[in-house]
Amino acid sequence: MELQQMRYVVAVAETSNFTRAAERCLVVQSALSHQIARLERELGAKLFERTSRRVRLTPAGAAFLPAARQALEAADRARAEVAAATGEIRGRLAVGAIPTVAAVDLPTALKRFHLLHRQVRISLRSGASEELIEGVRQGTLDAAFLGLPVGVRPRGVSGHELARGELVAAVAPGHPLAGRARVDLRELSDEPFVDFPPGTAARIQTDEAFTAAGVRREVAFEVTNMDFMARLIRQGLGIGMLPAAFVPELPDLPVLRVRDAPARMEHLIWSRFPPSPAAAAFLSLLDVPAAEPAGSPEP
Repeated sequence: MELQQMRYVVAVAETSNFTRAAERCLVVQSALSHQIARLERELGAKLFERTSRRVRLTPAGAAFLPAARQALEAADRARAEVAAATGEIRGRLAVGAIPTVAAVDLPTALKRFHLLHRQVRISLRSGASEELIEGVRQGTLDAAFLGLPVGVRPRGVSGHELARGELVAAVAPGHPLAGRARVDLRELSDEPFVDFPPGTAARIQTDEAFTAAGVRREVAFEVTNMDFMARLIRQGLGIGMLPAAFVPELPDLPVLRVRDAPARMEHLIWSRFPPSPAAAAFLSLLDVPAAEPAGSPEP
């Protein structure tokens, strides 16, 4: 069994297509197919079901895939550790971030890191805090920037609290409330809202604030993308609750301070296991020691 064969299996599993997998791996399709067939003979099981219309994993292939990914990651990590021992940082850096991260200028930080460590492959994934926490736990992300209700700590990871901030209400230009400097949640309760899906950290902090204020609200539009949320607000379809530190990104939207505003804490998290050389260098660039049990997350 060879690492290259595992790479081919992962590529086919991720593309569901032998031709696209071969293009990704920079080999001809016949060579990729031959190596996978050779691996299947060695394992004594088919890894893929092939039809004229699709390719999908067999039960044996689904069982093999996670171990193959782990083996490839371990090989990459071994190469990165050897390079680091000689003074060169290489490998990969996978970062996750909520769309409204504001405590860190992430594009600037990634650019600085790239200029310092050009041999590192950087990837960025945007998503909900819950998804990003799971990505760090599973090892698909090296670090992630989260936004959580105050007092909530991510479990099963190491972390560092970055900044606490309140949410503000964003309304459409021309909205009757647009000229107000400050309101309270009760005054907003009759308005339709644009918000994230129920159960997400970004939604929970606002739901809990309205419950604490003793008022109900209607969330008419549930979205997962901040740009789409802003577009709906601009059209006057609803009010959005956004982090105050993020609103400079949306200068065309009138913003209202809220007396009994929801609050959130931004966190930076990383794996409890020793970070890769690239991840350790990224944490160092952010002035966060990799060994620091910051935030003391619960197990």
